[in-house]
Amino acid sequence: MPTDTRLAHSLEGDFHSSHVTVRGLRLHYVAGGEGRPLILLPGWPQTWWEFRKVMPALAAAGYRVIAVDLPGMGGSDKPAGGYDKKTMAGVIRSLIRALGYRRADIAGHDVGSQVAFSFAVNHPEATRRVALLETLHPDPSLYRIPILPARGLPFFPWWLAFGQVPGLPEQVLAGRARHLIDWIFDAFLVDQTALTLLDRSVFAHAYNTPDAIRGGNGWYQAFGQDIVDLGTYGKVTAPVLGMVSGLGDGVLAERMRATLPTQAADAQVVQVEDAGHFFVEEAPQAVVDEFVRFFG
Repeated sequence: MPTDTRLAHSLEGDFHSSHVTVRGLRLHYVAGGEGRPLILLPGWPQTWWEFRKVMPALAAAGYRVIAVDLPGMGGSDKPAGGYDKKTMAGVIRSLIRALGYRRADIAGHDVGSQVAFSFAVNHPEATRRVALLETLHPDPSLYRIPILPARGLPFFPWWLAFGQVPGLPEQVLAGRARHLIDWIFDAFLVDQTALTLLDRSVFAHAYNTPDAIRGGNGWYQAFGQDIVDLGTYGKVTAPVLGMVSGLGDGVLAERMRATLPTQAADAQVVQVEDAGHFFVEEAPQAVVDEFVRFFG
């Protein structure tokens, strides 16, 4: 399996794999380009490699692109706790400071989007603009997701419940993460060719150990605290871009359009056509174009 160093060097441009220790955690990131910092936060079940198709173009557009493995992910430490999105956002704030910046643009996908939202609402002084891709911050509606698939539902998010079970996912998936990785991508990609066999192997390798499975599940097991924290937040004051797929016949897009204006003072939502949940890989040019337009 290629190392993060080799994967970083495989990108067009001058990208390097590095680590920095903040708040007692060793975090992995890949950075390249020169200019204003743009922090990219991946989601489950992926790593910084999720952004491989957009990083060179964003660097060429004049950004210092910094793709970070979240705590519990990839080459970053996998602590016993601290997976609530407020704590994770604080870790990302410390990373940005450690890299020499006071303020940054930030974008996240899936769980990374939840952390990006928490970053923006808890650290407005450090947030220039924020992009939220596909996934909103956990809210009480999560408690109303049916445990059985109901007729008419566009998809059945069984993994949200599976990830809540202490210990069992590690026993079931350790050494066999590729089965889960393939199921998730097969279910939520419109264009199956958007991820190569190498890409799937990179992500499966990252989630193939008990610690990695535990770390990833920690993001879901913290949803209860995330929901409590959301109830204490005001609106995000930085401009917010929401990007969402048409998955589920537009259900996710409709929810994002209804929710973001209640959570941000300045919000806009763009739907990515003909792509699924992993549209960063399926429609990379659309992501680059919107980022350049929005972040300026």
